[in-house]
Amino acid sequence: MTDRLTIRRPDDWHLHFRDGDIMREVVPYTARQFARAIVMPNLTPPVTTSELGAAYRDRILAAVPDGVTFMPLMTCYLTDNTDADDLARGAAEGVFTAAKMYPANATTNSAAGVTDVEKLYPVFARMEAEDIVLCIHGEVTEHHVDVFDREKEFIERHLRAIVAAFPKLRVVFEHITTSDAVDFVMESGPQVAATITPQHLHINRNAMLVGGIQPHNYCLPVAKRESHRLALRRAATSGSAKFFLGTDSAPHLRSAKESACGCAGIFGAPFALESYLTVFDEEGALDRFEGFASLHGPAFYKLPVNEDEVTLERAEVAVPACLHVTGEEIVPWHGGQTLGWRFLG
Repeated sequence: MTDRLTIRRPDDWHLHFRDGDIMREVVPYTARQFARAIVMPNLTPPVTTSELGAAYRDRILAAVPDGVTFMPLMTCYLTDNTDADDLARGAAEGVFTAAKMYPANATTNSAAGVTDVEKLYPVFARMEAEDIVLCIHGEVTEHHVDVFDREKEFIERHLRAIVAAFPKLRVVFEHITTSDAVDFVMESGPQVAATITPQHLHINRNAMLVGGIQPHNYCLPVAKRESHRLALRRAATSGSAKFFLGTDSAPHLRSAKESACGCAGIFGAPFALESYLTVFDEEGALDRFEGFASLHGPAFYKLPVNEDEVTLERAEVAVPACLHVTGEEIVPWHGGQTLGWRFLG
């Protein structure tokens, strides 16, 4: 039995820091474990230009603790009116690593998102020509479509068409939640990959609804049936380079989660590696964890692998029931539970 695991320092390929006081207090949790992170642009107002992206990056870097090496990788929030020239310039100047497409009103702070996917085809063409990665929140938003079917519907209605129309465009299908998404990624060419969150590997939709409403298990896309969870676990632990780590860590204060209209999002950053590694341990796939956490993402994004290493050891770790951010409580993923691995750094 492996009791200690040393791997190249991982990166988080899908992450929310928010902004302001909350951002300044949550950045250290990610910087403690990860060398880099793809930072989502859904602020208020969103990060829609290279100027806004550079300014947001500077605010994040100012929050990194002294003596810690961490690099935020910025994304451009795509809208119906995205300036392709500014996006290309931002990518060329090293401001943007990728661009993010949110269907309008699909998730937190996505009201300014895309109302008609085909309106973005000229931008996609420019991204393909400039080799800029497209990150996609893959859900339709029409009210008549069941919330548990929105990812599958997006694949059939939009994603197949995007991949067919732009065969050289690198696409990351973000935080996938269904066997349909796993199948689509596996069937697609090498230009299509996906991130998988820790929560979607651990829970199915019962975790939100059984024994009363469980707001701290509520995120978007929502967790699906058990069959989908098992498909995600098989994909993550398969060793396929098409799947890599993306926590989708999304901090919301406890008061905002436990409310009449609770926010969607799970704050997974504080114990992210411990959470993922628990799954790989349960699946007998510890030898494949470094690929998922540290190698597949850099390869897809055409970035170097981190040179330094981190170590985790088999040991019980009690996750606090709550942490304090901006003087208020925030509930971390696995809050009040015990995990079987400890991050040593």
